[in-house]
Amino acid sequence: RHPDAGGAVRVTDRPRPPRRRNPRPVQVETSAGGIVYRREGDDTLFLLIRDSYRNWGFPKGHLEHDEPADHAALREVQEETGLGVLRLHGTLDTIDWHFRFRGKHVHKVCHFFLIETAEQATVPQEAEGITECAWVPYDQAERLIAYDNARALLLQARTVLVGAGIIGDPAGGRD
Repeated sequence: RHPDAGGAVRVTDRPRPPRRRNPRPVQVETSAGGIVYRREGDDTLFLLIRDSYRNWGFPKGHLEHDEPADHAALREVQEETGLGVLRLHGTLDTIDWHFRFRGKHVHKVCHFFLIETAEQATVPQEAEGITECAWVPYDQAERLIAYDNARALLLQARTVLVGAGIIGDPAGGRD
């Protein structure tokens, strides 16, 4: 009976505390990647890669033992795209996400950097599941990118480039 009903409360009427499950360990993986751009006349093009799941995104990969994140970002961009000459322009946001892989809970943390190149020719790293590389303008990149957090990085990269005067303000009609 309910206590407000004037009767005694039996132990079985009390709500049970939620059952606590033993939390499974989370495997944390740290990666780094790059938002790569190049200028072509008055236009700015951004580099996207297509993975084996047919999703468009940015090159990224695991840090090697004691490797600084910015070094890893440059190395991963070179490995996944075949680009040789890269210039680091600064740090962008760090994004993270959770997923399951082979029954394990993985928390992926990825540090991103703004990277410039003058090179056009790319070679997708097929051994790592990169099926295609594409240089595209901002608007097309925004439509193609599969994940919201990657789309936010693209916007951040464009904002940094506009703020630094490297590209024109999109409201002004350029880029």
